[in-house]
Amino acid sequence: MANLKEVKQRITSVVSTQQITKAMKMVSAAKLRRAQDRIVQMRPYSQKLTAILNNVSASSEGAADIVYAQKREVKKVLIIPITSDKGLCGAFNSNIIKATNAAIRQQFEGKEITILPLGKKAFEAFKKTDYTLVDQFYGVFMDLSFDVVREAAEFAMNGFATGDYDQVTLVYNEFKNVATQIVQTEQFLPMAKEESEEEVKTAETDYILEPSRAYIIEELVPTSLKIQVYKAVLESNASEHGARMTAMDKATENAGELLKELRLMYNRTRQAAITNEILEIVAGANALEGS
Repeated sequence: MANLKEVKQRITSVVSTQQITKAMKMVSAAKLRRAQDRIVQMRPYSQKLTAILNNVSASSEGAADIVYAQKREVKKVLIIPITSDKGLCGAFNSNIIKATNAAIRQQFEGKEITILPLGKKAFEAFKKTDYTLVDQFYGVFMDLSFDVVREAAEFAMNGFATGDYDQVTLVYNEFKNVATQIVQTEQFLPMAKEESEEEVKTAETDYILEPSRAYIIEELVPTSLKIQVYKAVLESNASEHGARMTAMDKATENAGELLKELRLMYNRTRQAAITNEILEIVAGANALEGS
């Protein structure tokens, strides 16, 4: 059984850890609120912009004008894994790294792989691999804004347009709620149109476009794609704070359970020490009486 000094030191250490996890949970809760507001406001805008784009490019004529929709044989692939800059958020980062590796094995076996990490954890994980690494944009979360994310999106879009990459894929955590983040492996380029029943009906509508279909596509498509990347980054940012809040809450609970056990151990050890002292005193008194 551990002595009283060791148990007391462990109790002090666990109390300090519990205070840290409580503080981190509160900080993550405050940040989560702001991040959640941003992604909730972004989703309708992104969805509406995509719907407009689908309507404009519904005809074969419109689709042919979009350079980012051109499909070709996939030989070179750019993968954009989106993680956080910090840890202590459960399996948030490791799930993205596992999903990226799984996509490479299952979908892109034998292809030329380039990784464009967004977030320090992704950069640190893939800099140890043999894949080509684009290390210009991994610090996006240090000053998260649309302008910063836009540069990374433009790099991927220009690479696809010039033929440096035949396909671009996003891997990120989609925010569902505080306790749930869904890993998404999403094709970014070439543009993959997902039609709902409403969109199928409206696809046959004849639109009058001003100034022209070509001009609208030229302006709308790049904006829509950049918004898509920005939305994925905001989803990941909200998911990170949700995951950290959950992880710190569990850590605080576990610290509380550990404290109960340690305090019980401390009391038992202290009681055993007191009992031994009483026995020694009684034994000494009996020895004196006997003599």
